[in-house]
Amino acid sequence: MQLGDKKLIVQLASIGAKTGTVTMGPQAPNAPVQLQVPGLNFTSGSAPLTEVLCLLNMVTEEELVDDDEYEEILEDVKDECNKYGMVKSIEIPRPIPEVEVPGVGKIFVEFTSKSECQKAQQSLTGRKFANRVVVTSYYDPDKYHRRQF
Repeated sequence: MQLGDKKLIVQLASIGAKTGTVTMGPQAPNAPVQLQVPGLNFTSGSAPLTEVLCLLNMVTEEELVDDDEYEEILEDVKDECNKYGMVKSIEIPRPIPEVEVPGVGKIFVEFTSKSECQKAQQSLTGRKFANRVVVTSYYDPDKYHRRQF
């Protein structure tokens, strides 16, 4: 993806790394600089393909507090994701005053198959939503169903 006069390259983290890595060449066109992306957690060199897609950098806490905005976001995500396959469920954790809610700011979409999820991941990564660039990651279905966001 072109970012100003530089090219943005996204790669998976190295084995044993705790977060995803985004590289961008600041000095020379191909000289990478490491930037940690919160919320991306890989335990191997590649994230395993699953039926659950985690969308990051799409929503803010403030947007999720308002009921009308929340419903509009939910509908937009559902409409867009249905273009790539059948959506089984969507979870968008919302903030609760005085309570730390895990996963706030993330959107989780469960598809009926891994291939549908992969299509959505390939199409949505790098797209813009509310002037923010969408970051995606596959998510563990067991954690998703246990609501461990």
